[in-house]
Amino acid sequence: MVSRVVIMAAGKGTRMKHLTADRPKHLLPVSGRPFIEYLLERLQAAGFQELIVVVGYHAAAFREWARTAPFRVTLVHQSMGADDPYGTAIPVLTAKGATRGEPFVVVGGDNLYSVRDLKKFIRDDGWNYAGGLHSNHPERYGVFVPRPDGTLERIVEKPSEFVGDVINAQLYAFRPEVFEALDTIGQSPRGEYELTDAVTILAGQHQVKIVTLEDFWIDFGRPEDIPRLEAMLGRGNGQVGE
Repeated sequence: MVSRVVIMAAGKGTRMKHLTADRPKHLLPVSGRPFIEYLLERLQAAGFQELIVVVGYHAAAFREWARTAPFRVTLVHQSMGADDPYGTAIPVLTAKGATRGEPFVVVGGDNLYSVRDLKKFIRDDGWNYAGGLHSNHPERYGVFVPRPDGTLERIVEKPSEFVGDVINAQLYAFRPEVFEALDTIGQSPRGEYELTDAVTILAGQHQVKIVTLEDFWIDFGRPEDIPRLEAMLGRGNGQVGE
């Protein structure tokens, strides 16, 4: 089984506006608890034993939180200088040493999934996995295009024509070989190093299977997401079912 998970939590969270002036968005309170604790709680319930959190923006706030957090986590610091590379590939590369050459799962620290769906990524059978979710508006997201055998052929970003309705839910399980792919990618048109470019390389080698999520994917990115998530959690109890 896969026991390690890399949680990407280095970003600035600019869409949260003034709320992230003095802390990462992952530590913003939701029903009295930092958002990231809801994610970590579910990861542990799914069976992941080693929680590796890649931090950067306001890393000191994460260190302070970790001292009393109800979770045992490993913090890995990503350099966030003006000249440092940026993008979703960088926290994964930053965590390479912490993965110890073993398979691992990657999840955004601002995302939330059900325990049932997270359990699908604990298997260790020699494949890389990419989590997708059926959407009524696939044109707003990256869309998975599968082969007949269920492996991922490619990802089409915000397609102008219909290519499918299973969108990229930004949840992955990787073999150590992902680092070979990450070492070969260049900057995207927006000047970032994208994790999806490495996934595309692996998909071209027939090494990625699609896992379709059954429940939900929550992207915690804007101020209005706080009351929306609090309503889902149920005010006062702080619990989400599987």
